[in-house]
Amino acid sequence: MDLTQGTLEEKNNRAKKMMLWFGILSLIMSFAGWTSAFIVSSSRPDWLSDFKLPNAFIVSTVIIVISSVTFILAKKALKKENRQATSLWLLSTLVLGIAFITYQFMGFQQIIDLGYNFTGPTSNVTMSYIYLIAIVHILHVVVGLVCLLVVIYNHFKQKYSPSKMLGFELAATFWHFIDILWVYLFLFLYFVR
Repeated sequence: MDLTQGTLEEKNNRAKKMMLWFGILSLIMSFAGWTSAFIVSSSRPDWLSDFKLPNAFIVSTVIIVISSVTFILAKKALKKENRQATSLWLLSTLVLGIAFITYQFMGFQQIIDLGYNFTGPTSNVTMSYIYLIAIVHILHVVVGLVCLLVVIYNHFKQKYSPSKMLGFELAATFWHFIDILWVYLFLFLYFVR
C-alpha cells in the first residue's frame, strides 16, 4: 500500500497511528533497558534472590487485564452504535485503571512493610528496581487514564461513530499496550531473580 495515497484525512490518520507506534517502540526500548539492567544487577552480592512480589501486584495484574477486555467491549459497542453500552464499558475501564494504580500503591506498602524503602538506609537495590519499574509504568497508566478521559468526553459529545473513531482507536491501542507491558513486567519480576 502506498502511504502517499488517499484523502488528506486518511493520510493524517495514518500519520497519527504511525506516531503512536513510534512512541510505543521507544517505550519498549526504555523498559527493555531497565529489565536488562535488572538482569545485569542480579549478579551483585547484595541482590535479593528470594524476594516475593506483593500480592497486591497479582491483583493489579488481573485488574489491568480485565480493563483491556472492557475497552474491547466498549469498542464493539461503539461499532454497533450502542451509546449506553459504550459509556458503561468506558467508565468501567476508567474505574479499573484507577483500581490498578490503587493496588500498585498497596503493593508498595507491602514492600515497605517488609522493611524495604525506595532509597535510604532501608533500601535494597533489588527492591529499588522494582519500585522504579512499577512507578514508571504507573506514570504511563496515568497517561492512559488521561487519554481515556478525553475519549469519554468526546464520546459524550458524540464525536465518535463506527466510521469515525480514530481517537478512540489510538487510546485503545495505547491502553492495550500498557496492559501487555505490565503483564510482561509482572512475569519478568516474578520469574527473573
